[in-house]
Amino acid sequence: MAESIDANASVRPFPWLGLVTLALAIFVSVTTEFLPTGLLPEMAREYDVSLSQVGLLVTIFAATVVVATTPLSILTRRYSRKGIVIVVMVILAIGALGAAIAPTYGLLVVARVVGGLAHGLFWAVVGGYAAHLVPKHQLGRAVAITASGATAAFVLGVPVGTAIGHALGWRLAFAFMAGLILILTVLVVRFLPAVNHHVPLATGEIALPLRQDRSIASVAVLCIVILLLITSQNIFYTYIAPWLISVGGFGAGGVPGLLLLYGGAGAVGLVLAGVVSDRFPRGGFVVAFVIVTVAVFVLWLFGDRQPVVIAAIVAWGVAFGGGPSIIQTRMLHVASARMRETAVALQTTSFNIGIGGGALVGGLLLDRLGLHVLPLADVTITAIGVVFMILSDQWLSRRRTL
Repeated sequence: MAESIDANASVRPFPWLGLVTLALAIFVSVTTEFLPTGLLPEMAREYDVSLSQVGLLVTIFAATVVVATTPLSILTRRYSRKGIVIVVMVILAIGALGAAIAPTYGLLVVARVVGGLAHGLFWAVVGGYAAHLVPKHQLGRAVAITASGATAAFVLGVPVGTAIGHALGWRLAFAFMAGLILILTVLVVRFLPAVNHHVPLATGEIALPLRQDRSIASVAVLCIVILLLITSQNIFYTYIAPWLISVGGFGAGGVPGLLLLYGGAGAVGLVLAGVVSDRFPRGGFVVAFVIVTVAVFVLWLFGDRQPVVIAAIVAWGVAFGGGPSIIQTRMLHVASARMRETAVALQTTSFNIGIGGGALVGGLLLDRLGLHVLPLADVTITAIGVVFMILSDQWLSRRRTL
């Protein structure tokens, strides 16, 4: 009865409490995924492995998400969406706690796999949850609110976790996250509204295979765009801490502050995305990633000039901060109601192929060519993604008119 939910949502008060609860759940999930990026040097020293091996923890987490998300989404499609969110958050806490106590690098990898399994199913469910709470014309606003959880992860989660790790040890940072996830799970139980995610057939309608859905081409194109842009982002961002230290000349103690600055700029970008994503879904998307390209190119050119680096990080944060929100809003707009949950699962898979693939490619480039080449690789692939986005939009527009 998802359509009746949407109809009722148009006359109900805007579901602030439910959306904020989702945002908080997303906050702890994303913070857990990216926490190693701020603690690479400490973790590498303790396990006596290279920076790129610790960077692989992001790849392993994301690869688990890629492999597991769609099958788990299909296997659990009959179950309560709220119930699944609760279960996977408990498993996320177990994965974070496992990372905190892992005595060897191998067991740390196992803990990341556990977290990745939970994270994949988590995103397959919460990615489309807002669409069950609000009518379609409010999707941009609702998604911007839930996506603020991911932005807050970069504004507060990763920087604070990095600061805790630097001051008290990286293990305590993961243990802290495990406790925080359990606290947020209680809030989900109390405040997240349950939804009916099943879409009934209209009278006389024949159920067709999803591969014949008219929106599948648009979903596929958007997944390719996601893959390109998120890969480029994580080639560089995964190794931003050692880059800031070795290339930028900042002290290790200054890294949390710079990550906080980047995340704060991302919060500004998210607010802007909430304003423009419903009005200018295509134009806002292109402009945001053009700015990302320019900002990262400036980092490559002037990486040893600290004032320029700080300014470019702010521009990069503002532009990229709203990007995922705009992407998610577009996906929920282009996917049909019956395709929505599959589209979100494919979106999650694409995001995590980009996250894991970017961390892997970045690690290979780091080992062979050094840290200085990472922003250039980021710029190149982002530019390709923007061009593909523009050309594919033109193709889809022509296709719809035929």
